Amino acid sequence: MDKIAVLIPCYNESQTIKKVVEDWKKELPEATIYVYDNNSSDNTAAIAREAGAVVRYEYQQGKGNVIRRMFREIDAECYIMIDGDDTYPAEFGREMVTKVLERNVDMVVGDRLSSTYFEENKRPFHNFGNSLVRGTINHLFKSNIRDIMTGYRAFSYQFVKTFPVLSKGFEIETEMSIHAVHKNMLVENVIIEYRDRPDGSESKLNTYSDGFKVLKTIGRLYKNYKPLGFFGMLSALLVLIAAILFIPVFVTYLKTGLVPNFPTLIVSGFVALAAIQSFFAGLILTTIVEKDRQDFEFKLQMISMEKGNKAHE
Repeated sequence: MDKIAVLIPCYNESQTIKKVVEDWKKELPEATIYVYDNNSSDNTAAIAREAGAVVRYEYQQGKGNVIRRMFREIDAECYIMIDGDDTYPAEFGREMVTKVLERNVDMVVGDRLSSTYFEENKRPFHNFGNSLVRGTINHLFKSNIRDIMTGYRAFSYQFVKTFPVLSKGFEIETEMSIHAVHKNMLVENVIIEYRDRPDGSESKLNTYSDGFKVLKTIGRLYKNYKPLGFFGMLSALLVLIAAILFIPVFVTYLKTGLVPNFPTLIVSGFVALAAIQSFFAGLILTTIVEKDRQDFEFKLQMISMEKGNKAHE
């Protein structure tokens, strides 16, 4: 088992990967640096290997697929995840590692948004999207993560070995954040500086399509992790629709004693039934989620024992 593992998912980062590997070797000389090449068409893998990194490959395209492979294959007491585009300075790594190894923090978030990100990043809609995602998650999940989309993070062994990677692409950071908050893991923020990509290096993130995927992921995870909140809101919406349909019919009945719009009355009744079903579905699913959290706590104990056994091998 490694003491510290630096994980670098890469796709066509030949321009910057050498500097990234060298910076981390200088900052954390005791760490093992892993570069996972994700079907690059340039010399990323060869350059990383020459710089001293352990190079491995993931042939399913997408950052989420790469991270799934990394988390399965690598055992370490502390993991640092960064991008290969040289936007995250290595000098903050030591502080993040210390929080994991000495304070037992499960996930340390490299917070760009509290420092230089909005000045360095020249994509206004991208900046707006980051703020929107942060505000939405912190409101829905009652958390205080200051940068949801950052690719600069540190993890404990327990987090890595219990995190179910479901996302295939850049929405993986959102999934990590929500998982940590929902499972009551210890999360801390470290304010970092952000450097924009050097000239000639292009971002693989599409502001609109990937932004839509992130928002879709938030909705999916809110439904899965907070079913009573999700289906409760759906139930309230259906009750409102049923009331809008029913009230005019009821007012007409009070005035005339007649019900001239039976189809509207029937539809309002079915909508009200759907609202009741939605509410009770939320109650039932909440019980299942609570049972899952109990099972997760037991799983954490098993992972802790497994970590101890591997550390003594």
